[in-house]
Amino acid sequence: MCGIIGILGNHQVAPQLVEALKRLEYRGYDSAGVATIDADGTLDRRRAVGKLINLSDRLVNEPLSGQSGIGHTRWATHGAATEGNAHPHRHGKVAVVHNGIIENFRELREELSACGFAPETETDTETVALLTARHLAEGMSPVEAARATLARLHGAFALAFLFDGEGDLMIAARKGSPLAIGHGEGEMFVGSDAIALAPFTDRITYLEDGDHAVLTRQSVEIYDASGNLANRDAAKIDVGATAIDKGGYRHFMAKEIAQQPSVLGDVLNHYIKDGRIVLPDEVNFAGVDRLTLVGCGTAYLAGFVAKYWFEKLAGLPCDLDVASEFRYREPPLSAKSWGVFISQSGETADTLAALHYSREKVAKTIGVVNVGTSAIARDTDIALPTLAGIEVCVASSKAFTCQLAVLAVLALKAAKDRGVIDDAGLAAHLGDLRSIPALVNQALGTADECERLAGWLSETDDVLFLGRGPLYPVALEGALKLKELSYIHAEGYASGELKHGPIALIDQHMPVVVVAPRDALFEKTISNMQEVMARHGQVLLVSDAAGIEESGDGIRAGLTMPSGGGIFQPIVYAVPMQYLAYYTAVAKGTDVDQPRNLAKSVTVE
Repeated sequence: MCGIIGILGNHQVAPQLVEALKRLEYRGYDSAGVATIDADGTLDRRRAVGKLINLSDRLVNEPLSGQSGIGHTRWATHGAATEGNAHPHRHGKVAVVHNGIIENFRELREELSACGFAPETETDTETVALLTARHLAEGMSPVEAARATLARLHGAFALAFLFDGEGDLMIAARKGSPLAIGHGEGEMFVGSDAIALAPFTDRITYLEDGDHAVLTRQSVEIYDASGNLANRDAAKIDVGATAIDKGGYRHFMAKEIAQQPSVLGDVLNHYIKDGRIVLPDEVNFAGVDRLTLVGCGTAYLAGFVAKYWFEKLAGLPCDLDVASEFRYREPPLSAKSWGVFISQSGETADTLAALHYSREKVAKTIGVVNVGTSAIARDTDIALPTLAGIEVCVASSKAFTCQLAVLAVLALKAAKDRGVIDDAGLAAHLGDLRSIPALVNQALGTADECERLAGWLSETDDVLFLGRGPLYPVALEGALKLKELSYIHAEGYASGELKHGPIALIDQHMPVVVVAPRDALFEKTISNMQEVMARHGQVLLVSDAAGIEESGDGIRAGLTMPSGGGIFQPIVYAVPMQYLAYYTAVAKGTDVDQPRNLAKSVTVE
């Protein structure tokens, strides 16, 4: 979601702010802006709608000078994507950038309007600037005004304040939304994440929930939610790990799909050593009576695949929930159950809220996350890294398959702890899992055929995806990816549900992607496929060579997949789902890496 950068530096800051914002483009945005303080102490700003190139052009024609500044990429929540609603928001002597949602902004707006501080935009963020300006007008210092404002805000936020006449001061605060401080030599930085700060420093302090920080070029003082001085430790980051170049690929997504054999190998090498599973000692499923798997979007679908694995391999009942429903449904939870919370960013607002609801009600919480310093990683009892590396494309690919790999390891550990499989059975399944990176590498060979098929799919308005068993969630993921990237309406269904409604959609114009390896459920799925073809539906069968041969005549096209992988085949079959969506988006000319209206890290409801 929205990106924040703040710099108290020793050079002209406007170009640095824009370059840092470019590193945050992957989070999703629809407008951008910067504010600086010049040598005379004067606060000024520039904003633009659309891509950062529009802001860059604006700065060429209307330059900003100064060595102190804040910048922002906005993903619209309250108010349309207009220049007036873009950040930074300013009133009087204060400018503010904000990620999150101020839930009580309407109440504050009414109060502020009544005393002469009337809003000029539709945004919740402007309320922060108005309230701070009022406190300044009452005679408070900038630090006092910011603190008084923070005390009135309800909701989730990351904030950075800049003040007219205060070229060596910045205030930063977080509640719910992530924010980090970067330490330089005679410079100080604020950013939404380490990616934005990496060009400037390798020393990062992550603010904890409720913290606010008072920054100058030479110092930073961090205060906790109670107002007590609570300076946090600085961590050294691997700057090389924050590199976000495309590596010669046309899009980040193409690069990230191609990285999957490598990162999956990293995951398995991390969690499997010398034929045994390596997990923290606390991960013992012997007394667990139920799992609750929670996530959003693609992370939810990773949990959906894992539900099949936990129940099939370990005999462990699993509840699966979309985080945004779970948090308000407030389900009863067994004291002997565990909660597993899946999130690429580790900051997903709904998943984090679901975790906080569950912590006192279940025996243990596990976070399956890609960002080891994230809120979910910190707030769960056990954080298991997915080791996917930075994923820039908004639509997840390698993060999804790495989540699946970690969940597969957990399912096997549960099976062994619960005595459902013996050493020989575990070794066989570990062998299947170990084969997955090589099989994924073979699946990358479907790229050319997916590109050819994308020409057909790009001309359609609707696509149906079908799958059975653990391939059903893969069908859902295929439909989700196609929607996200190409804006084509797509739906995923369990193959057996075809006759219960979706078959009404089938005609000669409807592409139907059938995900069906030659497994125990293959004949059932092929039967459903025949029902589609009998109604002139255009079938694309994704199967292994034996499955495609057995399917007979009548399919529009086949994608030949490698055989093997056992129960973990869904990881392999994710690849053609990704490629079909990717190449269809390329054929349609949509923005592959930053699809419209979407954000990478969803830190608001």
